[in-house]
Amino acid sequence: MSTQLKTIKELGDMLRARQISAVELTEEYLAKISGSDRNINSYISVCADEARAQAKEAQDMLDSGNASPLTGIPLSIKDNICTEGIKTTCASKMLEDFVPVYDATVIRRLKSDGAVMLGKTNMDEFAMGGSSQTSYFGGVKNPFDTSRVTGGSSGGAAASVAGGMCAGALGSDTGGSVRQPASFCGVTGLKPTYGAVSRYGLIAFASSLDQIGVIANSACDCGIILSRIAGYDENDGTSAKNAGDDYISGIGMSVKGIKIGIPEEFFSAGTDENVKESVTAAAEFYKSAGAELVSVSMPSLKYAVPAYYLISSAEAASNLSRYDGIKFGWRSDKGDTFGEVISNTRREGFGDEVKRRILLGNYALSSGYYDAYYNSASRIRTRLRKEYDEIFEKCDFIITPTAPTTAYKIGSVETDPVKMYLADICTVTVNIAGLPAISTPCGYDENGMPVGMSIIGKTFDEKGIIALCDVFERNFDRREARI
Repeated sequence: MSTQLKTIKELGDMLRARQISAVELTEEYLAKISGSDRNINSYISVCADEARAQAKEAQDMLDSGNASPLTGIPLSIKDNICTEGIKTTCASKMLEDFVPVYDATVIRRLKSDGAVMLGKTNMDEFAMGGSSQTSYFGGVKNPFDTSRVTGGSSGGAAASVAGGMCAGALGSDTGGSVRQPASFCGVTGLKPTYGAVSRYGLIAFASSLDQIGVIANSACDCGIILSRIAGYDENDGTSAKNAGDDYISGIGMSVKGIKIGIPEEFFSAGTDENVKESVTAAAEFYKSAGAELVSVSMPSLKYAVPAYYLISSAEAASNLSRYDGIKFGWRSDKGDTFGEVISNTRREGFGDEVKRRILLGNYALSSGYYDAYYNSASRIRTRLRKEYDEIFEKCDFIITPTAPTTAYKIGSVETDPVKMYLADICTVTVNIAGLPAISTPCGYDENGMPVGMSIIGKTFDEKGIIALCDVFERNFDRREARI
């Protein structure tokens, strides 16, 4: 059986119809990983024994009629989400041997549903990057073209789905880290409203921006997973009590009369023509189906990237201060004094991108610069939220490119931090404002690389963006990756 482009709904129907067992399905995916991942490097850890044991338990649930939509479904988990008894490395030397003693809330909920965890996926170190090339365990390659990046930081999660090496994946999204790799790898990626999914057990990068998200082969699949992991969690002080629990009931909606905003700034000179054409054509599809396209503006978009990197780096500097070889993390064997050990540990344990952001964050928070930088970024955050509110007074949804380009060649951009950071221009505002957004393929460039379109919704309107995305996906001919 080909596992590529198989949806969770299709697989669930097969399991319940006894066309395949949970154990057989798991073996199909493990075989795919064994055969394909040597060329992709999407997994850091493959949990074959644990997956087989979970599959047997899932089959018992199916046989007893006590099954959920995720029972027996093989998933991958980004390696910054804690899993009891299984390494969680954040793709860093600093946590190379860290084995959590507890499960993140999302993992606990998936286990109770009988989902099968195939392994932990590769990523940019501590989720800092947009290419998935900063990993201590080597970069991830794009299943559509192994000479190109997957995007980041959830590149391993996106590649594992695109390559047919899992049916769906959990990632994390701080500034586009679910949506951008989904766009580059030709799959669907959902970033929920901030607080809709518990962050308990997600190793922190930037706490006011981080959100666990979902990558899968369809918007419906993303909704199925989100319905099982979302909801209030007393272990997370930022967890929302008004998050929904059914995100697919809107599927089948009519788009007639719906107003969709098209912000002109997202289609600027920095956006590739292929991307503009594909996203514009997708918007015209909705218009032909009865939606109304509304031209809107977000004048503060030009400030979004610097604001995002100041806020996220400041929070990263604080969150990562605990990794010093004394309290947490790997420890250097060099140094004769307390200070030398800490200095050597952080110098040797962190990669260049993580060090760069820690330095930037500490600079922005330092005396004399706090008001000039961090406070200014906070004011821009407020301004962006206000501009989104004004747009949503006129529109029900917003459509933008997910990224200004398609996947680029490995090594062509990663050495230039400014170019790397500017690549986040289309995604960071959603995290700054705490809104939900979903990315889905809407075209392919001249090299056959996927183009992603993002649908942004109002706070806690995941059901709406999933339903709107599903309308387009049902009329779009999605291609399989080449591996």
